[in-house]
Amino acid sequence: MLKRTLILSTLLLGAASASPAKITAQSIIVNPVETKLNVEVWVNKDASGKANPTYRKGEAIQVAVKTNQDAYVYLFNINANGVVDMFFPNNFEESNFVRGGVTRVFPQQGAKYGLNVGGPNGQDRLLAIASSKELDLRDIATFAQNQSFAQVKVKGQANLARALSIVVNPLPADGWTTDVVTFKVGGQPVSTPVNPLPGTATGTVTITPGQGTQPAPQPAQPQPTQPAPAQPAPTTPAPQPTTTIQPGEKQSGERDQAMVDAYARLKGTESLGQATTYAVPWGDGLWQKFKGVGAYGDAVLLHANGSSRAYAVHGMLLERYLALAKAENGATRPPSRLGWAAGDEKVIPQNSLGTSGLYGFFQNGALYGTEKYGTFWLSGNVLKTYQGLGGSGSFLGFPTRDQYTISGAWAADFEGGTIRTVNGVTKVYRK
Repeated sequence: MLKRTLILSTLLLGAASASPAKITAQSIIVNPVETKLNVEVWVNKDASGKANPTYRKGEAIQVAVKTNQDAYVYLFNINANGVVDMFFPNNFEESNFVRGGVTRVFPQQGAKYGLNVGGPNGQDRLLAIASSKELDLRDIATFAQNQSFAQVKVKGQANLARALSIVVNPLPADGWTTDVVTFKVGGQPVSTPVNPLPGTATGTVTITPGQGTQPAPQPAQPQPTQPAPAQPAPTTPAPQPTTTIQPGEKQSGERDQAMVDAYARLKGTESLGQATTYAVPWGDGLWQKFKGVGAYGDAVLLHANGSSRAYAVHGMLLERYLALAKAENGATRPPSRLGWAAGDEKVIPQNSLGTSGLYGFFQNGALYGTEKYGTFWLSGNVLKTYQGLGGSGSFLGFPTRDQYTISGAWAADFEGGTIRTVNGVTKVYRK
């Protein structure tokens, strides 16, 4: 069994004359071109990443990854039965952008999820792929409804390698690289093994019970240092009929399918509530307002033209988003510093500094909201640097003010430090 698992097929991409690549027995997919980009992955029982440690079913496992350059990182595990899990990116982490030279550990201390070995007994392989640009993995893995981990559509190492070869093909020859670490599953299961919650991954990754529940977002409190004007609707809501308005419904009676899908994905009856306006034009897209449920606060669904998905913005994030739009363009379209919503909002669990909050991702930036500090925007290299360190879960914590300029260069202040642009280079300072 051991001999057979070590003699594995390796998928090589590129011309036969390409520079030699580092190929090992556990390799899954290898870029044959020498790259300046490098990624290392290891598990908590073997910091070298070269051994083959043993875990028991139900035992907690931590995975660490480090790149030498800024990169987007994806982590897959293939168990002994060929079941593939993708556990990074996931909906607990803010972004899969990793800052060069920074070690990221999954799950980090205080995370609202756990990684546990699910079995079966045998050989597992953990693949890290780092790329200079974000990868389109829709043909490999998708997030169904409000799931925290993606559902992987392929099974087996060879099929995963073939699928990834298609995904990385559009990148420059040296635009991606991989690393693989192995571990065995064997021995007696832990006395109280962790049982996967419904809808979570089926192989190595499971959510630790009692830690996967996310608290409802809390409405924002007015901040004395960051006053926000009253928020108007982006457009004047159309006269309301006596019948119930459906998610995505336009005045014509037609329904915007992206909004319909988003309402279902976000369990709209539990978080969005009843629509209070039709889906009406706003800028170069559509906007529909909802009453919201409990602490979630009022909400909108936003659907940008040309996008196949719509996303919701709630409560304190919505208030700030519309305040920025009003200040910039009279609330006739999204604020340019953020753009349209480009991802579902996330509840950020209590970090090492004791702060919890909300995170909203947009085309051009992000909003972070906490009751303690308020709601602030970040964008560009400041945001990439911040998220590359782990975002609000890093030593920096949450932002304490909007991104701003010093002598024409971008800067940002956080609970645990600052980010400054010095001679065109983004630098991070601890308090």
